[in-house]
Amino acid sequence: MAAIVLESSPISGLDSEILSKSSCHKTGPGYASPIEAMSGPREKLIYVTCVYNGTGREKPDYLATVDVDPSSPTYSEVIHRLPVTHIGDELHHSGWNACSSCHGELVVSRRHLILPSLLSGRIYVIDTQKNPREPSLHKVVDNAEILQKTGLAYPHTSHCLASGDIMVSCLGDGEGNAKGSGFLLLDSEFNVKGRWEKPGHSPLFGYDYWYQPRHKTMISSSWGAPAAFTKGFNLQHVSDGLYGRHLYVYSWPDGELKQTMDLGNTGLLPLEIRFLHDPSKDTGYVGCALTSNMVRFFKKSDGSWAHEVAISVEPLKVRSWILPEMPGLITDFLISLDDRFLYFVNWLHGDVRQYNIEDPAKPVLTGQVWVGGLIQKGSNVVAIGEEGQDIQFDVPKIQSKQLRGGPQMIQLSLDGKRLYVTNSLFSTWDRQFYPEIIEKGSHMIQINVDTEKGGLTINPDFFVDFGLEPEGPSLAHEMRYPGGDCTSDIWV
Repeated sequence: MAAIVLESSPISGLDSEILSKSSCHKTGPGYASPIEAMSGPREKLIYVTCVYNGTGREKPDYLATVDVDPSSPTYSEVIHRLPVTHIGDELHHSGWNACSSCHGELVVSRRHLILPSLLSGRIYVIDTQKNPREPSLHKVVDNAEILQKTGLAYPHTSHCLASGDIMVSCLGDGEGNAKGSGFLLLDSEFNVKGRWEKPGHSPLFGYDYWYQPRHKTMISSSWGAPAAFTKGFNLQHVSDGLYGRHLYVYSWPDGELKQTMDLGNTGLLPLEIRFLHDPSKDTGYVGCALTSNMVRFFKKSDGSWAHEVAISVEPLKVRSWILPEMPGLITDFLISLDDRFLYFVNWLHGDVRQYNIEDPAKPVLTGQVWVGGLIQKGSNVVAIGEEGQDIQFDVPKIQSKQLRGGPQMIQLSLDGKRLYVTNSLFSTWDRQFYPEIIEKGSHMIQINVDTEKGGLTINPDFFVDFGLEPEGPSLAHEMRYPGGDCTSDIWV
């Protein structure tokens, strides 16, 4: 099947105004610096990838537009839904065709949202410029073409490059083998160019990546073999070597694998990875899901890279669960644009945390709020305290709605004062650990952030219930603002 391209239409006056307020076009896209970005306009819209795959509802996944403007009559509502063209894709992460890495390019604009399909391998390109409130399909990059030209499948993280190309990490080959992982390059017209890394320099496992051009370095992380994780989580697969525990250090932009960091048993399933936003800094973090550690990586004086555990979430002894101990399962984290605060979620325990990282080697817990999890009051699962006492956590209702599942994906406002949270990880794992959200759908909440002293509080006026969707309950995952954010923009 050839790539599908759809025609664009003119931008309406209202949507042009929204666009101009959500994107900085004095030069190129984005902002000159992370600190400048913090003074950008408040978010009014947010795009959310929503999944029907794996729910038993034979519908295509879709991109939801959610109104996050408190002055709007449709605040905290889904105002538009764009279904993709196929069933069974599993939309997951997303990225932009251009971001702050292209800030100096006058002819480039942040127009197209890139939606890789984790299972099918298709990549959808969405036009958000002609009508930001109602995005439209621009192009479909065919999975068969990607596989035929590069051998890559299971696309995950998409970042724009200063060159105008788009790079997408891929987790395996067409058979689901991790040894087939690597990095796909698309040109500015979303044509398949090939692989980014040099021949023979592919990682053992794929997942997320982040680049820091001033240090001429890109580092990628490792989830596991698609043949394993697509069937659900099996602890034996970790022992069998089907899940990762390494970081891969590449020369940037050359694509030469320079170093492999083995995180050992303290770094099992390293997922999301971020450098500090300040492009001069040579340190960052990776969230290791299974061992529930935040690992800091940093450059040494000899130019090589090292790592250390910066934050540990201790597993909880539990009763009435599949294992005697439950990890927190850190599945997402982000860093505020001023590099002062780090936020992460414990998908199984159910809490969202805020740490001050002004000293990156010594994070300090400054905020914590419980918004779900397997050990909330009323659950069959009970944590056991050091003295043998039963422990369950208070999880408040929002607008009389009991919070389902656990906190999973997060997105922070540019000014750092609002944290948005969804609760679907991956449909197969959702069904395994939180079957209720398969039946009733997921939701999206907002947490208010104290950026002075630290602290997190739930916003009682914001609640998006994806259990009430017109086509049936869906699973909400990644979130993106039209004007960019702290998990998509990279500075050079």
